[in-house]
Order: sequence, then C-alpha cells, then structure tokens
Amino acid sequence: MKIINQTRNTILAQDTFVADTFLKRIKGLLGKKEFRPGQAIILNPSNSIHTCFMRFPIDILFVDKNNRVLQAVANLRPFRFSPLSFKSRLIIELPAGTICSTSTSQGDQLILEA
Repeated sequence: MKIINQTRNTILAQDTFVADTFLKRIKGLLGKKEFRPGQAIILNPSNSIHTCFMRFPIDILFVDKNNRVLQAVANLRPFRFSPLSFKSRLIIELPAGTICSTSTSQGDQLILEA
C-alpha cells in the first residue's frame, strides 16, 4: 500500500503494513531493528500509541475517518507515550524524519492507495 500526501504532492510510504487486528496492533514495531525510509505501519483503529521497548524514534500521524491529518508528531523517542486523539480513526507510524522531509502537517489530505 502506498501513502500519498495529496496536499503536498509527496509520497510518505510505498511499503506499508496494515495492523488491523488486536495482536498486530500490539506487536507493531516491537522487536524491529530498523525502520527504513519508505516503510510505514497503519494501526487501524487506533487513537494513541507507545514506543516502550522500541529501539528507534518514529514519526506518527493521527488520521481521521476522511484520511485527513489531525496531528503530526515528529521524532517520538523510545519509551514515550503519544498524545490521545479521540477523533483519530487510525495512526500511521513512519520512520523518524519523514514528517519534516515531506512537510506533512495538520490538515493535510492523505490517500491510502492499494
């Protein structure tokens, strides 16, 4: 699955894993040694995350039911908790630096392309 920021005309990820079951969401990036540019995980449904026991920082996007970015959190370091977003339908986890390099921000419209 490809994730495109339609507002900025940029590609956020081309190699996306969808975590749409309880077990897949719990596992997420735990145990991974790296998170390469172009990769992403979509946690669906989700309105908050943690980075406990992770080895690297990540960027996260809180996304609503219309695939609009509600909040962008850059460089969430290991052993931290994200804010809670009650309006979020899903969270997209991206390698650290993706938000900055693509200028992705609140209000941007995303396309999740199969």
